[in-house]
Parts: sequence; C-alpha cells; structure tokens
Amino acid sequence: MSPLPFYTIGVFAIPLTKNFGWGMDTVMGGLTVFTLAALVASPLVGYIADKIGARKTALWSLLLFGLTFMAFNFNMGSPILYYFLWGLLAFVGAGTLPMTWTRAINNWFNENRGLALGLSLLGTGIFGAFAKLYAYSLVESLGWKMAYVGVGLLPLLIALPIAYFFFRDTDDPKVADKVAKLRSDIPDHAKGNTAGLTVKEALGDWKFWLLAFCFILISFGVGGPIPNLEPLLGSKGFDAGDAVILASSIGYAVLVGRLLGGYLLDRFWAPAVAFLLLSIPAISCLLLQSTDLTYTNALIAIIILGFGAGVEYDLMAYLVSRYFGMKNYAAIYGFLYGFFAMGAGFGPVVFGKFFAKTGSYDTILGYAAIAFILGSVPLLLLGKYRDFSKKNT
Repeated sequence: MSPLPFYTIGVFAIPLTKNFGWGMDTVMGGLTVFTLAALVASPLVGYIADKIGARKTALWSLLLFGLTFMAFNFNMGSPILYYFLWGLLAFVGAGTLPMTWTRAINNWFNENRGLALGLSLLGTGIFGAFAKLYAYSLVESLGWKMAYVGVGLLPLLIALPIAYFFFRDTDDPKVADKVAKLRSDIPDHAKGNTAGLTVKEALGDWKFWLLAFCFILISFGVGGPIPNLEPLLGSKGFDAGDAVILASSIGYAVLVGRLLGGYLLDRFWAPAVAFLLLSIPAISCLLLQSTDLTYTNALIAIIILGFGAGVEYDLMAYLVSRYFGMKNYAAIYGFLYGFFAMGAGFGPVVFGKFFAKTGSYDTILGYAAIAFILGSVPLLLLGKYRDFSKKNT
C-alpha cells in the first residue's frame, strides 16, 4: 500500500491545480513533505518493528494509512492542511513500507531470498498499474474528493484483511511449530534472524553510506518522472486518457522488474545486477526528451523505467540482509529508506519546478539520466557478501 500516494499523485495533480489554482510544484511538494517526515518515521518504525514484530506494526499502519489518505477529501484549498496530511501519512504509513514486509520474508527465506522478495513485493506493481486507472476513473465519475475516499479504502478493504489472516513473522507464536521444524531441518536457518550488525555498527560502516549515496540518486531518477508522467506526457501532446493508460503501464513493468530482479539476485552478485538494471533507465529519460515523442517510444520508455522501479525495493532489502544481517534489519532498512525517500520525495517537486519555470521536463530528464549512471556505478564497490554464520553480532 505504501506506493499508493506516489502512484496516484499524478492523477490528482490536474484537478487540484484546476480547483485550487495551485502550481504543479505546489502539488508535488506534498511528496517533499512526505520525504522529510519519512526521514524520521522510517527508522523509528523500523525500530518498532524489530521490537514488537512486523505483523502488529503493519496492521496498525494499514488502518491509519487508509484513514489518513481518505482525509485529503476534507481539504478546501489549504496548502497547509494538504502538507500536514502528507506529513501525517508518512508517519502513520511507515509500517506499510517494505522494511516491515521484507523483515518477515528475510527471516523465512535464506535460499532463493531474492525471488521470495520479488514475489512478496509484487503488490506494489499490481497496485501501481491498478491504482492510476482506478483513481482516474473515480476522479472522472465522482470527482477528486470521492476519489481520495475510494483510494483510501483500498488498504482497509484489501490489504488489512489479507495481512491480518496471512501475514506472520517467524517470531509469531502461532507459527512456532513450523519455525521449530524449519530450524531442525535446516540448522543454518536458525542463525538467519539473529546474526548481523547493530544499528550503530551499520552507521559506522562505509558500505551503508555508499548505499545511501547511491539510493538518493537512483530514487531521484525513478521518483522524479513517475509521479509526473501524466503532465509530462500531456506536455508532449498526449490527451489525458492516453496519458493515464501509458502511465499505468509502469505498474506492469514493475511486476516484471520485481520477478526478474529477484531471480537474478539469487543467481548473480547483487551489485552487478543492480548496476545493470538501474543504469538502463537512463535510456528512458533520453527517450522522453524527444520533441516528437510517439506512443510506442513513450511506452518503451515507461516500461524501462518500470523495470528500474521494480528492482529498487528488492535490491535494498536484499543488500541490507546480505551486508548488514538480520539483527537490526528493520531499523537499518529504515535509516537507509530515509535516504531513498529523500531522492524520491524531492525528485517530483524538482521536476515540477523545472516544468513551472520552463514549460518542459526535458532539461531535468537529462539530469535524471545522469543520476541513474552516478547512482548505479558505485554499487560495484560493495565487495563480497558478509558471512554472518561466523559471527553472531
């Protein structure tokens, strides 16, 4: 559910600018507020998930996330209320971020962990494709206010029941027998959820800061254009319907990126996989710069961009588990996600400001292409995975 605001803000941007007279940078500024709040919320909620468990954290967060998203319906044109709700959404919704779900996945899986992560995070791709079309249809038929209510119901009616009945971490008493059998059959698995670095050790490790640097740039490259796809395509001459259909295709590309990325992470050195899949989206930025952008080229660009977006969360979860272990996994992931959110949050508003100033996204797309390259190359410096079976830290 966490990508819902990110994937739907482009749909809401047009009615908000028309109804309230806001600029595109004002609307996209909500993601910047979300980012600043996430810098505090994500490590805090990660710490909570490590202490009370992923399941409780996720259930409460899904409930509050849905209610807060619905509250955007009450805005009568106040930017202050708009930004307040974005900040609140970051805090109450932090438990729906991948650090919660992937904590459980990493605890359950050691072999084929990459594919397991990819499969478990397919929902972000599915809802990425569905949410844009769903939100657009609600805006067209019921107006933007009821569209916020309709989108806010998704975590309450779909994700919350599924998580309540089926989401269990290895520390859940209801699966104690299954976990005991697993650890009896696979002794090495018993070490998987206790070994690793502490938060303090991780923050003192150069590899953490290298990942932080890389993910700021990569998330800027991905996070800048995706929420702006509808207005970006509109500036290239596409009508609103075609723009939404094209933009929604990114969700399907994310699905493929999740599975392909997860499969490759299990079979090859993860930084090399990351370099390959996260440098290629630079091509998308160059295609979208075209003055005579065709439907086919736009679709190709969006699909390639979706591949990059698809592998991001898998990669972050996988790298944290392999280089920092599971001892304080959610908290470390939360700190790293804060840097990821910085790029993803400031990206859209920077894109919006460039458009407001120049009437075009072409220049900022060029910078995004550079960000993909500069963010992916340093990943090759990470070196071999740590072996936590030799040290129970």
